[in-house]
Amino acid sequence: MPATQLQTHNEPMLKLREVPAGTAPHIVKQIIDEDGGVIIKGLFAAQVERFNAEMDPIVADWASGNSTCPEWMQEFTGKKTKRVTQLIRRSTTFREEMLDHDILLSYIDTMMLETSDAYWMNAAQIIEIQPGEKLQYLHRDLENYPVFRSLGPKGPEVMCNCLVALSDYTEEMGATRIIPGSQSWADFDDRARIENTPTIPVVMEKGDAFLYSGKVVHGGGANVSNRPRRALALAFCPGWLVPEEAYPFTVTLDMARTLSKRAQQMIGFRSQHNEKLGGGSLWSLDYVELGRVLGLDN
Repeated sequence: MPATQLQTHNEPMLKLREVPAGTAPHIVKQIIDEDGGVIIKGLFAAQVERFNAEMDPIVADWASGNSTCPEWMQEFTGKKTKRVTQLIRRSTTFREEMLDHDILLSYIDTMMLETSDAYWMNAAQIIEIQPGEKLQYLHRDLENYPVFRSLGPKGPEVMCNCLVALSDYTEEMGATRIIPGSQSWADFDDRARIENTPTIPVVMEKGDAFLYSGKVVHGGGANVSNRPRRALALAFCPGWLVPEEAYPFTVTLDMARTLSKRAQQMIGFRSQHNEKLGGGSLWSLDYVELGRVLGLDN
């Protein structure tokens, strides 16, 4: 049963609900609708050590911060935070076992397929918060597409995210902070309410995952420990929106041929269709399915 600690109906949640990996998708979706997010215990427990082993040398040599982007973006992404992308190309474990993960994607389906026949993997990156990093600016992931902020809770789900603990994930190390229930606030532009509402830390064990709505307010925590906090962030968006990462420019066609059709779809090697709500096809050539143009069905 989900483990929830609540004081009273009117007092804030003290601890996020947790469910074991494999819990029925409709139960996971119900908790996300009510709380904004849920911890999936052990979702990537079988892969985390091998994935870390592949990525450790790359992360170790990666510089903190990003001096090439505007100052406000440097503050947002963290000047003492490492963000490593292009995981499909850099990790066999990620490419073969984590990208097309049946249990995870059964949960993503419930959030993305209401308004789209398929979805992108918006971004996949390791986020390692170094000791001394400060609190991240509280935000909603849907703000990648700011027009949807004005639609508030009644707008479609245009982003959802899965944060996987690749290390210990404690409050002192900078565990993600969340405002449960903020996905249901009437006004998504109310910064005063955000700044004056307490957050709670998403405390996890290595291999656990925090799955949450793009509408919920959250942000990285301050790392006041002497150890880095490492997470894998997997974000998703509907097929009719442009994703954050341009995978076809980094994943070769030969590598794409080794992936499942679903994985090819998520990273831009197949067209996006809008049959469910009555719309046209996107991301095609001469009105021909992109997978066919690229010879992926041969």
